[in-house]
Formats: sequence, structure tokens, C-alpha cells
Amino acid sequence: MTGGVAGRYASALFELALERNQLDQVDQDLGKFHALLDGSEDLSRLVRSPAFSAEEQERALGAVMDWAAVGATTSNFLKVVARNRRLFAAKDMVKTYRSMLASHRGEVVAEVKSAVELSDSQLAALTDKLKASFGKDVRLDVQVEPSLLGGLVVKIGSRLIDSSLRTKLTNLKVVLKGAG
Repeated sequence: MTGGVAGRYASALFELALERNQLDQVDQDLGKFHALLDGSEDLSRLVRSPAFSAEEQERALGAVMDWAAVGATTSNFLKVVARNRRLFAAKDMVKTYRSMLASHRGEVVAEVKSAVELSDSQLAALTDKLKASFGKDVRLDVQVEPSLLGGLVVKIGSRLIDSSLRTKLTNLKVVLKGAG
């Protein structure tokens, strides 16, 4: 789980947060950063593009982290990542950190993709259903993906549950082509 660039950096951040008793704070800060990445094409371009120098990335990221009120531990971590030219793996670092945190707490992580934003009651019902199925506390990592058209795609470990409208329409198309 801690292989590769993202794994090594996430592991270092996890150990630092554990040592400083800031696991939840770092998780919240990483959530803010992840949301900012998803919501800003400019920030995504800054993170992914090798055209920006390490200094430019670090300076811009520092300004964004200050604006978003991200804590010092997470902000400094992301600046080190930028300085080391590893920002391209930031999303994977967040994902790996959250998996490590869930494992530390005895939880499983469910990656949930939905066509629309789910309400609190829908999230609670989904959490309860998954907890009953897997026998462990479940931590949801929810992403909105309009291309699904409707329904959900839930991934826990190697198990994938795809009840999206897009998949159902694709399957129907295959069946109809075969019937002709």
C-alpha cells in the first residue's frame, strides 16, 4: 500500500500526523486541498504541469493554502512535495493517506461516485448498508461524476458495485445489438 512516490509521501505524512496527534486535522486539510483541486482547473494545471518551476508551484500553493486556511502541517507537507517536484502525485497521496487512516481506525474506505451530490440522509443510508454488508465501519470518499447519468459506482478494495445508468444503458445497447 505504501509503494511508489505517493505511498512514501503519504506514509511520511501519516507518521508525522500521528506523532503530532493531528490525524483528523491533516485529513480535513487534505480534504480541502482535494476539493480545491477538483474545483479549479487552474490549480489542477499548476499541480500537473511540468512547465511551472518548483519555486512557482511552491509559492502559488502556499498562497492557496493560506487562503483556504489549511493547517501548518499539511501546508508545509504540500510545499515540500512541490519543492521536490512531486505535486503530480498529490491526489494519490491524499487517497493513500486516507486509506492508511481508515486502516489505522479499523475502517474500510468506499470510493463512491454518483451522478449528483448525495444528501446527508442518502450518505447515512449508504454508510449503514455498507457497514452491514462488510461488518466494519465504512468511510466514504464521495465524488460527483455527472457522466454516470444516474445511480452509483461503489468500490471497496477490489470489489466494484456499478449501478450507474451509464453502465445499464451500455449493457442494454450490447444486448440490443446482439438481438439483431
